[in-house]
Amino acid sequence: MSELKQMDSSSLQHLHNKVKEELETIKKSNLSLNMSRGKPSAEQLKLSLGLLNSVNAENIGDNFSVLNYGLVDGIPEAKTLFKDILGVDTEEILIGGNASLNIMHDIISKALIKGVIDSETPWGKEDKIKFICPVPGYDRHFTICEAYDIEMISVDMLENGPDMDKVEELVRNDTSIKGIWCVPKYSNPDGITYSDDVVERLAKMETQAKDFKIFWDNAYAIHDLTENPPVLKNILEACKKHGNPNRVFMFASTSKVTFPGSGVAVVAASKENIQFIKTQLSVQTIGPDKVNQLRHVRFFKNYDNILEHMKKHAEIMKPKFDAVLNILHSKLGAYGIATWTEPQGGYFISLNTMDGCASEVISLAAEAGVTLTGAGAAFPYGKDPRDRNIRIAPSFPTLAEVEKAIEVLCLCIILVSTNKLL
Repeated sequence: MSELKQMDSSSLQHLHNKVKEELETIKKSNLSLNMSRGKPSAEQLKLSLGLLNSVNAENIGDNFSVLNYGLVDGIPEAKTLFKDILGVDTEEILIGGNASLNIMHDIISKALIKGVIDSETPWGKEDKIKFICPVPGYDRHFTICEAYDIEMISVDMLENGPDMDKVEELVRNDTSIKGIWCVPKYSNPDGITYSDDVVERLAKMETQAKDFKIFWDNAYAIHDLTENPPVLKNILEACKKHGNPNRVFMFASTSKVTFPGSGVAVVAASKENIQFIKTQLSVQTIGPDKVNQLRHVRFFKNYDNILEHMKKHAEIMKPKFDAVLNILHSKLGAYGIATWTEPQGGYFISLNTMDGCASEVISLAAEAGVTLTGAGAAFPYGKDPRDRNIRIAPSFPTLAEVEKAIEVLCLCIILVSTNKLL
């Protein structure tokens, strides 16, 4: 095979017709494959079924503080269990409900009403609020901003994290920029882990806004697929070192460790920030679901067991990632019409088509029975300026379904690309 751009029109037309026929045949098979979101598979969920039996009427013991009001920041045992996921002390962590996204949303909505710990004015009373959004990025982060009329500024993701030259320039000169979204390990969707240099620069950079905040969504902190995974530098320690201890909020959860519908979410930050959040939270609730927190404590017992549990997840996930990458290489590698990431963990693979092709590829795949994340989802306001990025989520389907879906995706990419070049 040769690159499509080097083919003559006759060869391109022949390939186009051949692939079109293949897709027409596939349509007749009435496929229904969904790779639109990073949901754990049933096989992964079964790994945690023991959690459901870890606390019951017979073994609850004298844990009446768990059953009663109070402990708005979570039970001490849960803090001890989960602090190592983010590398913090027990005084620097708050244990919440099942979703870290809910905590992020709460912090931003309260910042708009009351400000953050170092605000002179509530964010909502300022003329304009802006957030930096590394792209491609996590669509639910962008949805929060859009819901509250927070202007989003896109900054390209590079191989080691966001373009820090651009980030530093922006925050140095604009007091309305109040934050940046970060998925620092196995970023959604590129699978990039921020380098030590990027972490250091985020921690020490000069910001025009004195109440600038880093929203450090470490959703895939322990979701490794390899034996020697990348190590992410501790952002809170870096912020302390550079005299900005209150700059960062760190988030994680067990949504993709145990059950997305009933996991445990955590936020970590400086002791001052945690106390600030706790004070606000005490107005909102008299306590989280502490029984669920105790379930997780009883089920895992210690951090080492959590890591062993994640190895079982990797045994299920890695063959799917490998299948995606192998098929992409074999079907598209020589054509020069797409590039893709090869992450060492996380939940996604990011693929870029030729400019102007992603929307049509996704639409064509849907006609063939394969549902993918919508074009532009990984960009603010749902608009990919180059219309090229496709997020691949291999976790939920079976291995056989993943293989079939990616084969269909490759055919769609070839068909759209050949049509564009003809």
